[in-house]
Amino acid sequence: MDQPPDLFDAIVMAEERYHGEGYQEGYAEGSCLGLTEGRRHGVSHGANVGSEIGCYQGFAFTWKCLLSECTTEKDSKKRRMLDSLLGMMQKFPYADPTYAQLHEDLDRIRGKFKQVCSLLSVQPNFRVGPGRSALSF
Repeated sequence: MDQPPDLFDAIVMAEERYHGEGYQEGYAEGSCLGLTEGRRHGVSHGANVGSEIGCYQGFAFTWKCLLSECTTEKDSKKRRMLDSLLGMMQKFPYADPTYAQLHEDLDRIRGKFKQVCSLLSVQPNFRVGPGRSALSF
């Protein structure tokens, strides 16, 4: 003897069924939006880091050219410091976003840049903001 489905049971269980369906739809949409937002944030942050290192590199190459004519011991020390800074930037893992010590290496480059600026008696002002990045002296 088959009993017909209980109408009250369908009504009582409707809330649980709709809750489960809504959760699944929300989870799928949130996963997609999370990936999109994460990618956009990564691109923006990567561009800022690249802009900062590019400014440091241009600074170092320019000063190295300016000091190439000078032959004093003090200028030799400045060139060695610039070479050290350029070497650090050359070893920086631009193409590996999973590099575990990315932030530590970036902090070392920033510290070396400040050290070079102090040695050259230059006051840098690096500003990164929405739609602009600049390194002025």
